[in-house]
Amino acid sequence: MTENKGKILFSGNEAAAEAAIRAGCKFYAGYPITPQNELIAYMADQLPLRDGVFVQAESELAAINMVFGAAASGVRTMTSSSSPGISLKQEGISYIAGSELPAVIINVQRGGPGLGGIGSAQGDYFQSTRSGGHGDYRCMVLAPATAQEMADMTFLAFDLADMYRMPVIVLSDAVTGQMMEGICFDDMEEPKKWSKPWALTGATGRERNIVHSFHLDQEELENFNKKLQAKYEAIKQKECRFETAGGDAPEYVMVAFGSCARTLKQIVTDPPEELKGKLGLFRPITLWPFPGEALAQYAASAKGVLTVEMNAGQMVEDVRLTVNGKIPVHLMPHPGGGIPVEARIRKKLTSLFCDDPPKQ
Repeated sequence: MTENKGKILFSGNEAAAEAAIRAGCKFYAGYPITPQNELIAYMADQLPLRDGVFVQAESELAAINMVFGAAASGVRTMTSSSSPGISLKQEGISYIAGSELPAVIINVQRGGPGLGGIGSAQGDYFQSTRSGGHGDYRCMVLAPATAQEMADMTFLAFDLADMYRMPVIVLSDAVTGQMMEGICFDDMEEPKKWSKPWALTGATGRERNIVHSFHLDQEELENFNKKLQAKYEAIKQKECRFETAGGDAPEYVMVAFGSCARTLKQIVTDPPEELKGKLGLFRPITLWPFPGEALAQYAASAKGVLTVEMNAGQMVEDVRLTVNGKIPVHLMPHPGGGIPVEARIRKKLTSLFCDDPPKQ
């Protein structure tokens, strides 16, 4: 494939796949499901041509365990799916975390619960940020809002996974995954080389490596979990990412992530007349670790917060924990039905934050 200069038109799913290959992904295993099929199709087409291995597994369970094996061998590895498929992968993700292996998992969310629908949604926030599998573990979670960020965050995810030896989730959705935008890959440098002395290489003449998550001795398991928690605390201090729009000290703060935040960013640019100069947007980019300290500082002089989510209300719990009762936190839920309409959000803002809201 020839080197791309400038921007080329890609879907978010294809952009993530191209970024993964440029990041040095050498093994991908997955299983088709809408709305992430453009990603798996791109990997099937391109990865074998560029010194990698692509496997369409017989199931999501098989795919995540193949990723486990590839990660144990030290190669950069990835899987992707959409919400029900990610649910099936949860046991394997727990095993990967428990074995301290690096892997990248892309979730292009769809509506649920159950089979739900193939439209855009953000109902997997709890699953991703609260560790959907068993045990005391975490995954880093990145939430792109554009097709360019799908590429950028996938490329970044491989470095974060190797740095901290843990699973990293790129939590996208149907809109971000399938929309077409101009993508620039020029800033994606050669992938960083990480030393992996723990990897299973089949080499002789050195001490044998063992990758496992099994600790029969209770004290040994407790010490291992303490080690994990210390790593997670370090990540909280170093890896929080966020974006703000609007004034530095807004009177009213909107909070949203992913594609939903794009609509709110437009409202900040062109706010309702009654709220001009008063609105700000806080967009978490890392959903875990959640950038709570940054949000608390941004909302320090605010009179109220509105959290807008494409679910029944999940991130709002982290927002309320951050604010800690100091100011009201309101929720505008939109569960499983695509992106909320801008006019509805404007109406909600004026009804909440204007002294004399417009007549209904």
